Amino acid sequence: MTSIIRFQNVTKRFGALTVLDNFNFEVQQGEKVTLIGPSGSGKSTVLRILMTLEPFQEGKLELAGLSYHEPNGRGTFKASEKHLHKIRSNVGMVFQSFNLFPHMTVMRNIVEAPIAVLNMKRDEAETRATELLRMVGLLDKKDHYPSQLSGGQQQRVAIARALAMRPRVLLFDEPTSALDPQLVGEVLGVIRDLAREHDLTMLLVTHEMRFAREVSDRVCFFDKGRIVEQGEPEKFFTNPEQPRTREFLSSILNT
Repeated sequence: MTSIIRFQNVTKRFGALTVLDNFNFEVQQGEKVTLIGPSGSGKSTVLRILMTLEPFQEGKLELAGLSYHEPNGRGTFKASEKHLHKIRSNVGMVFQSFNLFPHMTVMRNIVEAPIAVLNMKRDEAETRATELLRMVGLLDKKDHYPSQLSGGQQQRVAIARALAMRPRVLLFDEPTSALDPQLVGEVLGVIRDLAREHDLTMLLVTHEMRFAREVSDRVCFFDKGRIVEQGEPEKFFTNPEQPRTREFLSSILNT
């Protein structure tokens, strides 16, 4: 298998706080990887760096063969906006808050970016959006506005919007944390179907341990800017090797 994501000795600081410490991490094409760990451990920062929302201070990062700094650039994010745009065209992200445009219908929320960024014709973009809304079970809501939808429905639209850009890598940053408990299942069901039926590379940050066990090829436990332990879900959850992993899983599974 080919690595589509490669972090090499990446360090990310916020002032005096080091969030990622000499971080090394690879993800294979088509792999589904879940990142778990306590708040502030660095897992969401990994996603934000991949999405070019955060710079990093040291190391190298590549996604789909594209470096996050152009050749001969010293440091990170020295690439031009045009180069970063090329990177972003390979990545989609679903955030905790749904980030839908409140003044646009569901259909417009999905089609505007492919038209503007991918130069897709409107009829093609609407055909694609129709397929995606059918996939997430919301075709009947295509003319609704976000305020007319439940939180779970809004997040499903956000997933359809991310997929409309045809990303090679799809990132999920705690996609159910802003939802009422009774709405969590419908969003996890959509993500579960995506993982089973599509050859997407997926990185997920979540506190839903049962879901992580079901959907992942690999689970990584983060603590203090490093991966403490990683492995296949069955072994990871039933027989973790590191004391810190066992402590974390015990605390979260018994609450």
